[in-house]
Amino acid sequence: MRRAVEPGVLIRLPLFLLIWGIAALSMALPAIHALTRGNYPVVRSFAMAGGLGLVAVVLIALSGVPRARNWTRSQLLSLLATFAILPAFLAVPLHDVLQTTTFLNAYFDMVSAVTTTGADIFNDPDRLDDTLHLWRAQVGWMGGLFMWVAAAAILAPLSLGGFEVTARSQPGRGADIPMQQENADPRHRLLRITATLAPLYAGLTTVAWVLLLMSGDTSLVALCHAMSVMATSGISPVGGLGHAQSGLAGEFVLFMFMVFALSRLTFSGDTALLGAARLTRDPEFRIGLLLVLGVPSLLFLRHFLGAYDVESADQISAALHAFWGAMFTVMSFLTTTGFESADWEQAQVWSGLQTPGMILMGLAVMGGGVATTAGGVKLLRVYALYLNGLRELQLLVHPSSVGAQLRGRQRIRKGGAFIAWMFFMLFALTLAFLIVVLAATGVSFEQSVVLAIATLSTTGPLIEVASETPVRLAELGPVAKGILCAAMVLGRLETLAIVALFTPSLWRN
Repeated sequence: MRRAVEPGVLIRLPLFLLIWGIAALSMALPAIHALTRGNYPVVRSFAMAGGLGLVAVVLIALSGVPRARNWTRSQLLSLLATFAILPAFLAVPLHDVLQTTTFLNAYFDMVSAVTTTGADIFNDPDRLDDTLHLWRAQVGWMGGLFMWVAAAAILAPLSLGGFEVTARSQPGRGADIPMQQENADPRHRLLRITATLAPLYAGLTTVAWVLLLMSGDTSLVALCHAMSVMATSGISPVGGLGHAQSGLAGEFVLFMFMVFALSRLTFSGDTALLGAARLTRDPEFRIGLLLVLGVPSLLFLRHFLGAYDVESADQISAALHAFWGAMFTVMSFLTTTGFESADWEQAQVWSGLQTPGMILMGLAVMGGGVATTAGGVKLLRVYALYLNGLRELQLLVHPSSVGAQLRGRQRIRKGGAFIAWMFFMLFALTLAFLIVVLAATGVSFEQSVVLAIATLSTTGPLIEVASETPVRLAELGPVAKGILCAAMVLGRLETLAIVALFTPSLWRN
């Protein structure tokens, strides 16, 4: 009987080398797009870059790559290389097509895309060819898919990326399972999870694309926005939703698909907490809905508290537009997508709030769900800190109480609140350090705060909307751009993963 081919044989290459090969193959899509438009110089740039990338992967594979002895170290290094080194390869066709920018700017843009940050260094959409817009959205989409897969296949077994709040093992110290067991091989786990999540991710993107087409967007705009909302990258080929043709219907479609960034239970049950298998009982989803409805309601009511005058005939229409603009924008920045509603200005006028950027920055720092494409601190960690704070308040009232259980407390591991607080403090210290370093390069304090929060929370559009004067990324110096690139990688990979990567025990073998 002929022996079946083991799944692990398909991915004997190191993870980073495999990702590099997939990235090279993905350049075929923009090449085909440019070919259909008759733009042959763009076709040549993507075809040559993709071909050379594949040749390099094949040559490295044929040269014989030693097998990794420490899978934890190998996987974490692959994650770091994907976000820090791979963008240099992805930037080659972008730089070659533009020919009017530096390679550092192209590299910055690709780091921004692959980390799903969406910080737009080319603030004029007309400067880029349609194929380049597609490529930027595609890179962001692939970065989001990679995070979906990596969260379940790499970060979850290592108790990182938010899983440390509920997991029993220590962060970065997943249980070592003998590699002789086929189902324990990380390569088999990677294949199985990719085969499960990739079709779902692509299917949801296709549905969003079709719905946006039906709403009135052109094919390219609809595809880019569909990719961006699934990856929470906020990349737009027309400079935002205000310039899209789908209008309110398109915003509603995007709003519905942002729900997938609030909780992983919206598309998978493999991270369900004990007793929270249903979405309605999931703490992340409930906190997200509370913020999405609560913050716009406060902004809405502030109009009446401030006694602002509005013509009675336009009262209902203005109120509805203001509430929708606030609700959509809150959802967008909470999930670190960064799309701004066309009615957001109406919401600001209605509430009379002069500094809405502070609200958006706070939402971005809080972030979305664990194991989703959203960045930030994550809602599960916020929930753990909330439960711990509530328990401390109960002890103030009843100091001698013993064994009192809060509703939902059993879902958090013992010491989960401490780990969540430790991550929050690492996040805050990193944020403060970035602000100081950026200010030392000559960036103003206000802009340093906005840039640090936007990159560390992977919410690039904050740079345009959070401050009164938008920051022009292209005008920053090389040192500042390098710092922002490092901040985006750190924000996507998270501080605990970096700390775990440099644990001495990982380097002993």
